[in-house]
Amino acid sequence: MSLNKYYTLGNTGLRVSRLALGTMTFGMEWGWGADRDNAFKLFNTYVDAGGNFLDTADLYTNGTSETWLGEFIKERNLRDKMVVATKFTFNGEAGNPNAGGNGRKNILRAIEGSLKRLNTDYIDLYILHVWDGFTPPEEVMRTLDDLVRSGKVRHIGLSNVPGWYASRAQTIAEFRGYEPISALQLEYSLVERSIEHELIPLGTRYGMGIMVWSPLASGLLSGKYKPSEEWVSGEGRLAAMKGTNNPAFQKFTERNWKIISQLEVVAKKVDRSMAQVALNWIANKPGVASVIVGATKIHQLEDNLKALDFELPEELGWSLEEVSKPDIPYPYSFFQQSIQGMLYGGATVGSKPSGYFPMIETSGSGAGVNVDDNQK
Repeated sequence: MSLNKYYTLGNTGLRVSRLALGTMTFGMEWGWGADRDNAFKLFNTYVDAGGNFLDTADLYTNGTSETWLGEFIKERNLRDKMVVATKFTFNGEAGNPNAGGNGRKNILRAIEGSLKRLNTDYIDLYILHVWDGFTPPEEVMRTLDDLVRSGKVRHIGLSNVPGWYASRAQTIAEFRGYEPISALQLEYSLVERSIEHELIPLGTRYGMGIMVWSPLASGLLSGKYKPSEEWVSGEGRLAAMKGTNNPAFQKFTERNWKIISQLEVVAKKVDRSMAQVALNWIANKPGVASVIVGATKIHQLEDNLKALDFELPEELGWSLEEVSKPDIPYPYSFFQQSIQGMLYGGATVGSKPSGYFPMIETSGSGAGVNVDDNQK
């Protein structure tokens, strides 16, 4: 099964499943999600399939997600086997400006809360949840390095940050000997491909594995939503959150309906669900180390976990590539072949072949090293 193959995360020795279990649905505080019994079934289904990578955050369902996850891990005595990722940044204390953001005070406050809720003494991957717009990367990286040196954190990552910020942070780590960034957790799917312009090349070049969130575009690519003349039918987060100002849930567009139509065609041709095809396509993109899948129902998760058990024919994958191709804004438009060809006087110039230097054999996606069954 696909979950029995592990990739190293970025330039680390940490081996993780290609599909990670997202636990934002653990809890009913937000008006949708899974109750405790169902959440435990989801957890068991993932673990029993061979998965070892768990993703949560301090304020997912107001802390319930971390609490339940810690209880589930303890009940099955799996702490050493599981790779636990959690995040900080958002504020859960009204009126206290220092109970959120990415400053040193909040990071040190947040880690203690997460450790307590998760009932553990260390976090495998601690992730900045979103750029707060002003905290210097020097302060963030020094604080995260202190946590690694203290033993409370093993590896660090960034989520929802500009490319320049991630680059600056990694440069600071290299220059000062801090713990480097091992992961970039970013939204990526057939309908959201903006990170291809800068963040994927950045991660691939400087050792930051891409952790994909919302690979099904909050359920849009699962097949549950269909366009109609007067309304959008379907149940789930997108229908419930329609009309809010959260950009992650603004998916009902003419472009996206075209993508869904082609996805449905491809899914029928390979006799797979639309969700499986969408997950397979994104998991095999360059730079992707792991794809976060979440669910509220067992049958949804079981379907998702089969997403890497087949190979998508090249021509069908290309049809999805074409229908979902993002606009190329400036300055990235200047890096296309039409302009680059003007730099070399008409000569053909390309990258060195892969065998030009001795290389460690990597996975097809370029995200990390495959681990043989004998090396798990």
